[in-house]
Amino acid sequence: MSAPAPSPLAVVDAEPLPRQEEVLTEAALAFVAELHRRFTPRRDELLARRAERRAEIARTSTLDFLPETAAIRADDSWRVAPAPAALNDRRVEITGPTDRKMTINALNSGAKVWLADFEDASAPTWENVVLGQVNLIDAYTRKIDFTDPRSGKTYALKPADELATVVMRPRGWHLEERHLTFDGRPVPGALVDFGLYFFHNAQRLIDLGKGPYFYLPKTESHLEARLWNDIFVFAQDYVGIPQGTVRATVLIETITAAYEMEEILYELRDHAAGLNAGRWDYLFSIVKNFRDGGAKFVLPDRNAVTMTAPFMRAYTELLVRTCHKRGAHAIGGMAAFIPSRKDAEVNKVAFEKVKADKDREAGDGFDGSWVAHPDLVPIAMASFDAVLGDRPNQKDRLREDVSVAPGDLIAIDSLDAKPTYDGLRNAVQVGVRYIEAWLRGLGAVAIFNLMEDAATAEISRSQIWQWINAGVVFENGEKATPELARKVAAQELDAIRAEIGEEAFAAGKWQQAHDLLLHVSLDADYADFLTLPAYEQLVG
Repeated sequence: MSAPAPSPLAVVDAEPLPRQEEVLTEAALAFVAELHRRFTPRRDELLARRAERRAEIARTSTLDFLPETAAIRADDSWRVAPAPAALNDRRVEITGPTDRKMTINALNSGAKVWLADFEDASAPTWENVVLGQVNLIDAYTRKIDFTDPRSGKTYALKPADELATVVMRPRGWHLEERHLTFDGRPVPGALVDFGLYFFHNAQRLIDLGKGPYFYLPKTESHLEARLWNDIFVFAQDYVGIPQGTVRATVLIETITAAYEMEEILYELRDHAAGLNAGRWDYLFSIVKNFRDGGAKFVLPDRNAVTMTAPFMRAYTELLVRTCHKRGAHAIGGMAAFIPSRKDAEVNKVAFEKVKADKDREAGDGFDGSWVAHPDLVPIAMASFDAVLGDRPNQKDRLREDVSVAPGDLIAIDSLDAKPTYDGLRNAVQVGVRYIEAWLRGLGAVAIFNLMEDAATAEISRSQIWQWINAGVVFENGEKATPELARKVAAQELDAIRAEIGEEAFAAGKWQQAHDLLLHVSLDADYADFLTLPAYEQLVG
């Protein structure tokens, strides 16, 4: 075989990393360049289509199932491809970034699946992008270990048959990778993450009895699913593996995708593994799309929007029915609680909430669910074991009792709760603390005993924006205004300084995070994604 031609991709403004040459090989970069050349123009068109659809929602304040795809929904004959053995039992999935310690702990966690995250749980520094790939290669070749420099504790992999199956999540379509360019233009982050991972690991995973499996984030339409399907077809031919080896689970975490679940499965049917209910991004998407729709679309405090809210029930029950009708897995939402090493009472209350949440999902027909911490794996496992027993899933539960009308998915005013002043404070607190960590390169952050990721910051800043623009009056009589948001943010910044001390405060990026949160919360021109202006400030 002749050597590949030099890649037209250029690595720019990036400090050399240890072992980067193992990931950024000429052959791997040539593959990413070809993905970019073939598929980025369509990605650009689809991003423009998102803006057109959002403008239409602003005009109409409504959504409906698509009339042009009614025949796909009405055709009861089609199914997605059967699940491969490694993805047939997904009763508990753990999520987290691909740093070395997390890679080992997640694989060892006892969960059936690990969502190896290059998206919302990972700030896209060049180091995280490249060394995350190194860590996964090392895990598959069993060359990974880790010693914590602070505790001296050593981490190593358990035997292969005890490890979780990896489902990798690349970045969403809206993000660029500024350190990898083609003719001076950044390559989409999604193609970089997918391309490097697939090129290096597809055959290796097949040899391990598994395969290249993916979670697809931020999908907004079936046309975006079609793009991914075409990428999978091309990629499998390029490296010479059988069509259908790739499997993808799509996160239904945008309100527009909720109206196209069957169509999304149809487009990916030879490669589809299931759909997932992504809670925080879903709420963010509702606010983003209906932010100027008036009082009936105003969400209360995020913690008041439980999965039992009528519009959230409609979403999750429709997801289960859709998946099982088409032979796909339905995966439930995140249990984000992080156990406290100091407060047993906090743990007791939180564990009871996690159990109730997972019992409800298993009872509703979900085939599995997410947790953010290894200590939650046994709790979620018990909930699904109680319903599944020895069965790998419950796709035979067709939920034909479920009937969801278009308006049910956006019946926000069916929830008997209102925004509160404490909700504003919490949105500012969590937003500032998360963004500060993200700017330091951390994408998964424990805040107030919850594991938060970028979706958390998105819902925080979106709610501040919405409450101000809707003229919300809180229970204490204060009106949501830019001035009030600035006052609360200044108070929270002072509280953080007092909490951590002047030296730690000065060493962090607190003022920068404060300023960025206010910028995206108060700017009249609502930013589509917080991570777009944040990426411009991310060092590395």
